[in-house]
Order: sequence, then C-alpha cells, then structure tokens
Amino acid sequence: MNPERYREFSSAGKGPWSDVPDTVWNDWRWQLRNRLTTLESLSRFMELTPEEREGVSLAAKKRLALAITPYFFCLLDPKDPACPLRRQVIPTGRELFRAPYELVDPCGEDRSMVAPGLVHRYPDRVLFLVTSRCASYCRYCTRSRIVSGASGRELPPDYGPALEYLRSHPEVRDVLLSGGDPLLLADSKLEGLLAELRRIPHIEILRIGTRIPIFLPQRITPELCRLLRAFHPLWINIHVNHPAELTEEARQALERLADVGIPLGNQSVLLRGINDDEETLRVLVQKLLRCRVRPYYLYQCDLIEGTSHFRTPVRRGLELIASLRGHTTGFAVPQFVVEGPGGGGKIPLDPDYVESFENGQLRLRNYRGDAYLYPDVPPETDGPALTIRSNCD
Repeated sequence: MNPERYREFSSAGKGPWSDVPDTVWNDWRWQLRNRLTTLESLSRFMELTPEEREGVSLAAKKRLALAITPYFFCLLDPKDPACPLRRQVIPTGRELFRAPYELVDPCGEDRSMVAPGLVHRYPDRVLFLVTSRCASYCRYCTRSRIVSGASGRELPPDYGPALEYLRSHPEVRDVLLSGGDPLLLADSKLEGLLAELRRIPHIEILRIGTRIPIFLPQRITPELCRLLRAFHPLWINIHVNHPAELTEEARQALERLADVGIPLGNQSVLLRGINDDEETLRVLVQKLLRCRVRPYYLYQCDLIEGTSHFRTPVRRGLELIASLRGHTTGFAVPQFVVEGPGGGGKIPLDPDYVESFENGQLRLRNYRGDAYLYPDVPPETDGPALTIRSNCD
C-alpha cells in the first residue's frame, strides 16, 4: 500500500452490508451484534490463506478470540493478505509459535495487581482494568491473557475492592481506565464508575485508553460525549497504527470528543510490515494532528507470546523517530518507548544527538547530521554572573 493514498479522509462505506439502512448501520449495538467472529463468517466475505484459516481455527480459540466489527471489516483488503489492517485483526498460525523470550504477562501487571483489575506500579498512578472485552481484537494484544475470554481468564465485574483500595491510598492522583475497552461499557455503568472515582478527593486526573473511535466510531455518540464532559479533567488516548484507520467516520468521532474539551493522544505500536517505514509513519502522525490528536507514544511491540512475527528491531524504531525529527511538526513526533520485561515500566529511547562532552563543550548533531559545539556550564559552578541590560538603557 502506498501511504500517500491514505493522506486524505474517506468513508469506510458499507461493503457487503450495502443493503443495511444507515440508521441501523450507525447503531453501535448493531455493529457489536454483527461482528465477524468465526471462520464461517469471515469466509463468506474473503478468501482466507491457509495460514489465516489455521489462525482462526486454532489461535482464536486458544489464545485470543476473533472479533471484527462490520465497519472495520470494510477497511480490509479481501484480496491481499499483506493488507496492514487485515494483519492486525485476522489471526494466523504464527500466533501459536512462542519465542523463548516471550512472556504471558510481559508488563508484569499481575504481580502489581493490588485488587482485582487494579495495577499499582508507579508511585502516583494506577491502571484500572474495567473490562476484558473489546470491539475488535488486535492480534498483538499485550493483555491476551485476560482479554476476550479465550484463555479462560476473566476480570471480575465487581469494582468495589479496587475502589476501596483507591480511597485508602491518597498518593494516587491519576487513574487510567483500560481493559479491554472501557468505552464498551454501557453509559450508565461508565457514568457510575467515573462518578465513584470523582468522589475520591485525591484523584486529580482520569484517563481512558480506547480503540473505540477506530474500531467502532458509531459508539462515540453525543450522549456519550456529554457524559464524559461532566468528569473533567479527563484525557483519552486512542490507538492508531496506520493512516488507513483514520477514516471520515473516525475523524468525526474524534472531533466530537475534542469538541467537549477532551485532550486526545495516540499510542501506536511499531509493527513489522505495517507501519515500520518512514512514509507510513509520517502520514500517520500528520493525519492524527488533523484529527486534533497528538502522537504520544510509539511502542516497541511488547514481548507477548505469539507476536514475534510483528516485532521489529529496536534500532528500527530509533531510525523512524530520527526520520521524523526536523521533517515534520515537533509535537507530531511521538516518544519511542520499550517496556522493561516483567514489570520494568516504560523506558524512553531516543536517537543519540549528543556525540561527546569535551573541554567544557557538547558536540551535538542535528537532524541533518550537522555537528555543532555548545558551551556547557562546568559541574562545579552555576556559571558566571550575568548582567542583563535593556536595549533602552
């Protein structure tokens, strides 16, 4: 796919569902009820490769369930197995391979779980896993051990113990709701949970991690936006990996969220053959800004079992960040991060622009590779006193 063809926004259309009335198609509950979840349903609309058939028959039953909304299915190329969106949601037999370094819980969340669904690893913030369900399932999912129910593990429906922990820990000021996807909760349940969190005086910031605007933009209703608006300061991070995911429908959903004052960020996962080239990443971050979404993180694909075919070399991520610096808007450049295996948290990585410290000077390299010397303050002093004069003196 030529990334430039996705620079502009276009509608996903209805594909095989062209006879479905718009009022029905735009009902997010209809979209969920009609997800493609079986080999039979997929085979009706596309020719699957033997590797995909194996993935649907085995990996989707043993590791992570298959689910694709009709809306998102319309974005897949039914004739090209290398389609970057198709590869993200249709399982293949390669998911059954586990590399020796891969882990069931690569982020070490289970060992930091202080109450059912509540992970407290960083000093002042927690991760609150409020559901194990998503609208569609990404095949590189970090939480495939609990998401979708295919592994037999479920998150408990009772938030009581997690809320009690939060009430008794005043050091927590920031709560990130994730899962699964929190925006799949019914409006009443989501509103009740947010209200409980807002009643805890030391919680300053609420955040939601979601892929709903991309997989199910119909869910971003005016009613949902009004609900969320009542709980500011509230931030939302979405998850987009390829510019083809940013359709006209997705843009409208994101604009509705932005219009009610919700700051939006994006977290991409670096995926081999999907977004690991300079032009795709550049079109993606520039298109995100046009949706009023700031690129936030570019993740090295976590060491989750069954995902080695998605993972790129870390040095490739550094090269891609370097390719953006100086060649596009500064705040369009995400932070490249690697998760410390087993619970080390996010570790930021950057191209090295400091070449040396020599004789009180830094030797720096800019985005073009040009070298510059910059005078540094000696460590044993705060530097010479400065007299500041106005040009008017």
